[in-house]
Amino acid sequence: MAIRLGPNQYGKAEVRVVAVDRGGPAHALHDLTVSTSLRGDFAAAHTAGDNAHVHPTDSQKNTVFAFARDGVGSPEAFGLRLARHLAGTYPWVTGARVAVDAHGWQRIPVGGRPHEHAFRRDGGEVRTAVVTVDGGQVHVLAGLADLVVLKTTGSEFRGFPRDGYTTLAETRERVLATAVTARWRYTTADLDFDAVFGTARTALLEAFASTHSLALQQTLYAMGTALLERVPEAAEVRLSMPNRHHFLQDLSPFGRDNPDVVYHADDRPYGLIEGTVLRDDVPPAPVAWEGTPGTC
Repeated sequence: MAIRLGPNQYGKAEVRVVAVDRGGPAHALHDLTVSTSLRGDFAAAHTAGDNAHVHPTDSQKNTVFAFARDGVGSPEAFGLRLARHLAGTYPWVTGARVAVDAHGWQRIPVGGRPHEHAFRRDGGEVRTAVVTVDGGQVHVLAGLADLVVLKTTGSEFRGFPRDGYTTLAETRERVLATAVTARWRYTTADLDFDAVFGTARTALLEAFASTHSLALQQTLYAMGTALLERVPEAAEVRLSMPNRHHFLQDLSPFGRDNPDVVYHADDRPYGLIEGTVLRDDVPPAPVAWEGTPGTC
């Protein structure tokens, strides 16, 4: 029996970068969390402690800041610049992966107009991008995380099998809530990423709102389908959607009825629904998804 080193990568995780563009009266604010990973010939570092091929993670961190100095733009475009640079830094580096989370800020309205340099932080939603340069190929994943949505009607759950451990009642009316994490893979890197992201996000939201849901799985598939129909440059979309349960609160101990008005929200445990919706005429690209959590 022989023991050998398997697949490996290394990099700098969660570099926090805030970049301000003061090029005009209205400043632009970019708030990012950037993680880098390199792939290549690093065997000697693992087996012999030889660091001759190790591009220090501190140097990768500094590269992130230096590139932000020249402007950020969209998270996808920033990730592309970084990944292409890191993949070409040394001949023994065969690939690079850059993940960018963009944290949203909105201008504070003053007198009915957005202030030019004062901002408020958005809710928990985060725009995401993952760029992989591998063997000369470039793969771009765009996406979002923690997009919290809720419907007060238009959702059912019934017709499921029952056994000795089933206590859940069937319902034709329920509150449906989830926090959407979605990532989609582009077939090209030559895009107006901001415009296409806006189209994709709108497609997800409109499908959630308009689909009469018989199961969260059905809603997931409808959302993925809508995105692929609206964004022809997307090859596949992977979604992770926890079911944020809302249970009708029993008010009978207080002599009150509850005609679908008052609920208690349970944050855990929760059902976790995950799935992939894809075009059947586009080749898969598994390397694009390596190291990306929350996908199946």
